[in-house]
Amino acid sequence: MSELSRAEIEEFWESWLEVNREAERTGDWRVMADEYALDATYGWMYSVDEHFMAVGRDQIRDWAIGIEMDGFDGWHYDYQVAVIDEKKSMIVGFWKQRSGIVDDKSGQEFEILGLGGSWFGVERQVGGPDDGQIKIAWQRDWFDMPSTTHTFVEILKSGKAPETLLKRMEVSGHGVPGHYHLNDLPSTVWPPPVEEGRYLVEPTAAEPSA
Repeated sequence: MSELSRAEIEEFWESWLEVNREAERTGDWRVMADEYALDATYGWMYSVDEHFMAVGRDQIRDWAIGIEMDGFDGWHYDYQVAVIDEKKSMIVGFWKQRSGIVDDKSGQEFEILGLGGSWFGVERQVGGPDDGQIKIAWQRDWFDMPSTTHTFVEILKSGKAPETLLKRMEVSGHGVPGHYHLNDLPSTVWPPPVEEGRYLVEPTAAEPSA
């Protein structure tokens, strides 16, 4: 893959933010799928032994921003700040996860507290239908799962959870497409090039003695 300039990554990021806004406006997150490489991977962790992973653009469209995002009508994930590393072609974006549902007690939207964000690797595609275009090669998300559970419970207690969200809350467990036990993951929890040790800044710790 050819190297990217900072200006190219910044331009891609602005277009990514615009696609996010469109997804939030329409409630259909699948419009974001074309921003990913054909062989991209996208994952996050639910618990120690339940991870989500989509491999390839089709799974990302159908699972990551399909099944996993269905029911979140009105939710928005406003990026607060982004950090770009043009030498590694990486972007880290920090977002707040807000529901669009107002808590009558506080007058504020129900929000999942704690840090949330996405870590991206971007690459210029060589060959194929996306030749020359910049796409997301991998994405890994993180969010505060205990806070997520708490916020969902508070929305339920308020009686303001829409039917679509109630149905989404039923979608959980290893039987859902893309949900894997740790040892069964089709791609690594850490992004593949990071897992390979391409960006190590410290020597690997010695294995503990028996």
